[in-house]
Amino acid sequence: MDVSKITEIIEKYGPDTHAIVAILQDIQEEYNYLPQEALKKLSEEANIPLSRILSVATFYKAFSLTPKGKYPINVCLGTACHVRGGARVMDKLERELGIERGETTQDLSFSLDEVRCLGCCGLAPVMMVGKEVHGKLSEAKVSAIIDQYKK
Repeated sequence: MDVSKITEIIEKYGPDTHAIVAILQDIQEEYNYLPQEALKKLSEEANIPLSRILSVATFYKAFSLTPKGKYPINVCLGTACHVRGGARVMDKLERELGIERGETTQDLSFSLDEVRCLGCCGLAPVMMVGKEVHGKLSEAKVSAIIDQYKK
């Protein structure tokens, strides 16, 4: 794994060890997760104990220590989405992708997770693929959306 970008990311923030969350965000943006090699390099170059880095990385749900798909999918299962069929949307995605929530497809194309609210209850049920919001979902719409990303 090429971890040359780590040095560049660390230099962006300077010697401020209080920027660890921002540094981890940039690393995850670069690699789509927090690779062990990248965390070790961060520890060495920024002189931050690896245990502290791992403590921060495992505390925040937004960080992942396992590879995520190119297209992360977050399905809202909050109250409004649940009432309007969010669970059916999730079930359809699990069948369509052949994975369960919390997993990533073998080809690293898709990751599937649930969230409690995406803040667009008027569009329920809702899912996000990357940063794109898809609302008023049905099982048929889910298949069409996934097909767009598979192309």
